[in-house]
Amino acid sequence: MIKQFEKYKGIHPGIVLERELKRRAIKQRPFALSLDEHPQTFNAITKGKRGLSTALALKIERELGLEEGTLVVLQAYYDIQKVKEKEIQPTPNLSVLRTSLFWDTDINKIDWQKQYRAVIQRVFERGNEDDKEEITRFYGLEKVRKALEESKARTPYTIYKPN
Repeated sequence: MIKQFEKYKGIHPGIVLERELKRRAIKQRPFALSLDEHPQTFNAITKGKRGLSTALALKIERELGLEEGTLVVLQAYYDIQKVKEKEIQPTPNLSVLRTSLFWDTDINKIDWQKQYRAVIQRVFERGNEDDKEEITRFYGLEKVRKALEESKARTPYTIYKPN
């Protein structure tokens, strides 16, 4: 891999590609069309919303004169980074939370950070005191209080700690 791209390990290759195109003053749409690629697909790749296939990466590398495999390797490093992030994602103590609270979903696939409002609301609507304490411990009292205040439930929840 070219040394100038070493520092981009873990960053989506589309973002690196977008920087490279800007550096060379190449517009995305004409470049995508020159590769027989849909401009919308190419745009999604440069925004980091879509993965870069090996075939397209090789086309791009040939067209830009990059070392063969550079973008493919960057995609691989990005994929590795995403897997690592999922592995180390913190979760509440699942042995305390009742799985029946999340009957409609796989509790191991919940993104606890992105879906915190729904999780907090569900636990405070249907959970027992142990469930509520665990969620409060995991998210923190202030985040729980804010999520419950923003809740679209009929009546606001109150959080109180027994003495």
